[in-house]
Amino acid sequence: MKILVINSGSSSIKYKLFEMEGEEVLSSGIVERIGLPMGKISHKVFDKDGNEKKAFKELVVPNHQVGLNEVVHLLLDNQVGVISDTSEISAVGHRLVHGAEYFSDTTLITDEVMEKVEEVSPLAPLHNPPNLEGVKVCKEIFPYAKQVGVFDTAFHQSMPDFAYRYAIPTHLYEEEHIRAYGMHGTSHLYVSKKAIEHLDLQGKESRIITIHLGNGCSMTAVKDGKCVDCSMGFSPLSGLIMGTRSGDIDPAVIFYLHDKVGMSMGEINELLNKKSGMLGLTGHSDMRDIEQECHQGDSNAKLATQMYAYRIKKYIGTFLAALNGVDGIVFTAGVGENDSKVREMAVEGLENLGIFLDPVKNNLRAKQIEEVQAEASKVKILVIPTDEELEIAQQSQKLIKNQ
Repeated sequence: MKILVINSGSSSIKYKLFEMEGEEVLSSGIVERIGLPMGKISHKVFDKDGNEKKAFKELVVPNHQVGLNEVVHLLLDNQVGVISDTSEISAVGHRLVHGAEYFSDTTLITDEVMEKVEEVSPLAPLHNPPNLEGVKVCKEIFPYAKQVGVFDTAFHQSMPDFAYRYAIPTHLYEEEHIRAYGMHGTSHLYVSKKAIEHLDLQGKESRIITIHLGNGCSMTAVKDGKCVDCSMGFSPLSGLIMGTRSGDIDPAVIFYLHDKVGMSMGEINELLNKKSGMLGLTGHSDMRDIEQECHQGDSNAKLATQMYAYRIKKYIGTFLAALNGVDGIVFTAGVGENDSKVREMAVEGLENLGIFLDPVKNNLRAKQIEEVQAEASKVKILVIPTDEELEIAQQSQKLIKNQ
């Protein structure tokens, strides 16, 4: 069974094609700069030995329809293609960011499902519309394939009401659905499952804290395989300090910026989502650039990194309390898998809680599951590469087989 995974953004399309027998990656790539004067497509094909062929194209990509048609041409290409006909693809698994309270599991995408995703688009205005556009185009291009939706918010639907509700008038929850939803659920689900397997805790009580650190950052408390709390809330803005997002901030700051500084609500929204976080503190959103600035003695970069790690540490403490202890702490995603200094700073000073990092083991960029805790540590500290695309493919396959 071949399953194509699609992640449609406002100006990009990421894709990965799996042969599910053996969970082999056949091809992957990205279409970038959709709607801009010049777009580009990076495409890779993998053989059974892991060797790869690459193709790169620059062309005008005015919309998702054109972008996905170009992907199909590459998948069918004599040199870098891996299929002979689109009918070979059994399913297209789509990353859908926000399903509100409508979706707590993977689902076949029907017209009704698409209506619901569109209905809750105001909760994720930057994500849901392009996600839906990808679905619409794939329905035309792959008419024989099942279209499957995997929601970023689904994993967090197991949170109890006392964790996801806000202390605002009840009617705003009942009528406007204002509550914490959480994000990055597919990644948190994947690495928490891997951690439970690695620690041999399947079918047993387990307490895992997962830390997803990329340009967007979030943490989740996972008890017995179920999410019980998360750092992101109503939107992807709250929680940890991120590449361009502020993370947690006193809401009164918004009123002050509006009333005293004279900023419009649109300007404040852009400030907190696109001009804050590490970018606002240092001028850089990429932790690699910030690390280089730290090495050169830049005080803003050093302070920003301390703030970034301290916020993670605070949420570790919060989730330790929520879980009444922890068996494993997992670092994942681009920064979590590759930045040893951030991992070190995030758990530094937690020794009285039984958490000890081994600096030698920690000095790595993870390609597989790695344990980086010291021998004295009562808690396992794991670095687990995430694979959201594989999780989407696995869930799509499971749904189709159960139909």
